[in-house]
Amino acid sequence: MILFIKLLLAHLLGDFIWQPNAWVADKEAKKHKSIYLYLHILLHGVLAAILAGEIQFIPYAVLIAVSHGIIDLIKLHFQKSKTKRTWFIADQIAHVLVLIAIVLCYQNETINFLWFDNQFWIFITGFLLITKPTSIFIKTIISIWSPETENSNQDNSLANAGNYIGILERLFVFGFILTGHFEAIGFLLAAKSIFRFGDLKEAKDRKLTEYVLIGTLISFGVAITIGLLVQTLLLQLF
Repeated sequence: MILFIKLLLAHLLGDFIWQPNAWVADKEAKKHKSIYLYLHILLHGVLAAILAGEIQFIPYAVLIAVSHGIIDLIKLHFQKSKTKRTWFIADQIAHVLVLIAIVLCYQNETINFLWFDNQFWIFITGFLLITKPTSIFIKTIISIWSPETENSNQDNSLANAGNYIGILERLFVFGFILTGHFEAIGFLLAAKSIFRFGDLKEAKDRKLTEYVLIGTLISFGVAITIGLLVQTLLLQLF
């Protein structure tokens, strides 16, 4: 595990801390012709070898550097302006998977599928349930109301921001319950109320206020219910 942590640190240093924006821009413009791409690859290999701290790990550090370069080249050649976010996420996942594979190979270990026990399946089911499925459930429930206002066409809200905010708040509530910090749920609800107060006050629309309040209470209620249910099921397995 500590080897993976060291390699992950090397990755973070090489990909984020010690990679100037000028390098990134040059790589995106020149792709495989960019000298900074190869400096970036070399940096990853050197960092991996140094942080691993073992002579016999050097060939694996070289493998990390080469695989990092291949992954970056694929991203540089296929990403478009509209798909940069997707390719960034895929790029980082690929790098982490390579590090995991390198660690398993170097330490002659195999993946222990016993990690995926009953607790894991209960947790992951509850985790996924409070994301998009709950968003659809809430949207369906409150769709009988239509909080249209005169300023609805001038709404400057980010696309799908409300949906993502709802998912994040439910994940926070879920985490607070499983870690036993119920008081933090009240803090989260109060913080959201403060941030939303200005918008609702400016809107001067009682229907919109009630619409947001109903959605918020349902969101928190579902998250609390699922969190408590998952917590109960997990405790029964001990």
